[in-house]
Amino acid sequence: MAEHQENEGLKIFVLPVILGIAVIAGTAFFPVFDKDDEVDLPLAATAEYGQRLIRDTASLLGPDQSNPAMRYSGNRLDCSSCHLESGTMPGTLSLLQSASRYPRFMGRENEERDMKDRINGCMQRSMNGRPFSRDSIELAAMENYILSLGAQYSAMSESKTMAHEPAAFVEPQRRADIEAGQIVYEQHCQICHGANGEGLKETTDVSDGYLFPPVWGEDSYNNGAGMNRVLTAARFIKARMPLGAAILTDDEAYDVSAYINSKPRPVKSNLEADYPNLTLKPVDSPYPPYADPFPQDQHKYGPFEPIREFYESLN
Repeated sequence: MAEHQENEGLKIFVLPVILGIAVIAGTAFFPVFDKDDEVDLPLAATAEYGQRLIRDTASLLGPDQSNPAMRYSGNRLDCSSCHLESGTMPGTLSLLQSASRYPRFMGRENEERDMKDRINGCMQRSMNGRPFSRDSIELAAMENYILSLGAQYSAMSESKTMAHEPAAFVEPQRRADIEAGQIVYEQHCQICHGANGEGLKETTDVSDGYLFPPVWGEDSYNNGAGMNRVLTAARFIKARMPLGAAILTDDEAYDVSAYINSKPRPVKSNLEADYPNLTLKPVDSPYPPYADPFPQDQHKYGPFEPIREFYESLN
């Protein structure tokens, strides 16, 4: 028991050190703009402003913004809660190469969408908020920042673009075990994200957002977000979590993603309009309708291979 307590204490001490090193390393190539650099918001759609919006989304666009017209985000997450180091960290959910991937066909809308559409989709789902107008300074600034990352990525050396991640997530061929996921959460996730998924606030001022984001509850992503899909969440968790020391197995990542997504979160309206062509709907989409005979529970927690086989048989 004493040895266990000593090891746990070591984990609590080492984690902040690892995170500090990660933050310092991430600033070596990309510029970081301090919150206090500019008090007034820019009147031009600069890439620098776009970076601030992605990094400090809660304080600049969140529900506590002093200007009601700037309250675009419905929760207090930052875009960088998932797009680590303002999207500059190579690997899973990096923004470095996003510019080269748009425009592209999106099954959720059943049409081609561009980068601005993609950002607005995140604002309405991951940020549980509302979209920007197509001609807004904020939307253009975020797009310009992502475009600038593409240019920087092209100029980076191979060592800088290499993702330091474990092997890619391999989907277990079974239903995810929520109870096992709770154990994983308590052992590996609770220290940062809280016993009740409430996250850890950055300061005593709630408008500053979170150092570690909530993973369920009213301040988290809504049920229409991509992260609310078990396979999507498991891929991110396997690659990135615990932050600075991604050590979970495929089974652990799978189960803990199911546990997290079994919890209550904001509900997005009109989800039934997603995927006009239901055969394009991801097998782990947790909300109906579906074009197959499988129950909603199986779409939420698996096993997913029988669902894939059904759609493959249609082709």
